[in-house]
Amino acid sequence: MCLHEIAGGKIKLWTQLDSVESQALDQLKNIAKLPWLFKHVASMPDVHFGKGATVGSVIALKNAVSPAAVGVDIGCGMGAMLTNLRAEDLPDSLYQIRSDIEEAVPVGFARHDYGKSLRRDKSNKTIMHGFKDLFAPVHELEGTAHKQIGTLGGGNHFIELCLDTEGRVWLMLHSGSRNIGKTLAEYHMAIAKKLIHNQTLPDRDLAVFLDGTREMTEYWHDLDWAQKYAFENRAMMKDLIFAVLRKHFPQILELDYIACHHNYVSQENHFGEDVLVTRKGAIYAGRGAMGIIPGSMGTKSYIVEGLGNPDSFCSASHGAGRRMSRGEAKRHFTEADLATQTAGVECRKDQGVLDEIPGAYKDIDQVMENQKDLVRVVATLKQVLCVKG
Repeated sequence: MCLHEIAGGKIKLWTQLDSVESQALDQLKNIAKLPWLFKHVASMPDVHFGKGATVGSVIALKNAVSPAAVGVDIGCGMGAMLTNLRAEDLPDSLYQIRSDIEEAVPVGFARHDYGKSLRRDKSNKTIMHGFKDLFAPVHELEGTAHKQIGTLGGGNHFIELCLDTEGRVWLMLHSGSRNIGKTLAEYHMAIAKKLIHNQTLPDRDLAVFLDGTREMTEYWHDLDWAQKYAFENRAMMKDLIFAVLRKHFPQILELDYIACHHNYVSQENHFGEDVLVTRKGAIYAGRGAMGIIPGSMGTKSYIVEGLGNPDSFCSASHGAGRRMSRGEAKRHFTEADLATQTAGVECRKDQGVLDEIPGAYKDIDQVMENQKDLVRVVATLKQVLCVKG
């Protein structure tokens, strides 16, 4: 059961009420007032304030979708690869491996010098074949979009090597649809705000597209493409990183791979009705579905199995969730704090990633405790190497 219900049951919270900022609560209350809302808003344990819609929110709408409830990093998500390597296979220093990964995978605003070869589908087409069909006027960005497939980006995106409690080595990565996803999202969000049915909303950032309209058709098309692009981005990164690891460990094998979006839209059936579900900072946790819930750099992460809780619309958190803004974190902590909180992890420990310090995030153990009715822990991971943009 969720810990709290507020707004007459229109908001269900899987966290302590006093851990949610007032701004985030205001956002949730505005979402609860949307006339297209189905049942309630499900607020995950990592919930925090976001642009438009709250990060860590699961929103089911009837015949409508809000671009802000997806977020600007369309298709952002994670991948986790279990390898045949063990702790004893790793060298004492992981610096060279981190350096090689950073050389192979551009981070921050960097991109590849040229577009990498892409996977082809059954019709012999790559993700970039669909670029010319996008409705948003972004066609001058085609070259950039191609060169950014297989890049990490910045912020909370990361590449990690982790050890589980059995000493097995995992590769984890977190990234999204890069600049093109953001551009598509902002274009369609601007259109939604201008539509007449959105003019009286309590927060116009929550503007929606309605089923059967041209605007909805165009957004859905571009959204679907961006979600696939984000998946391809992670697939390319996985291949590039695996090639680096193979140079250091010729015996490496991939034993299992788990992938999941956590900023996306899905057509689903809940409580016997067809709805459009947006998960912004949340993963699908249907019964038996495998998922990934990372902590911050320096803390634990989890491989989980969904329990299919209907009240959460079969969802769970996508991570620990921020407890302070990036600016606040930089004012509050020092590089010495960062070094202390990431002790034992091969990673950057400079001012450029200070806003990602573990202390800026919620306690991942408490987050997991709050969602025991949403997921079951399958493996507990601790990173030993972390690449940040």
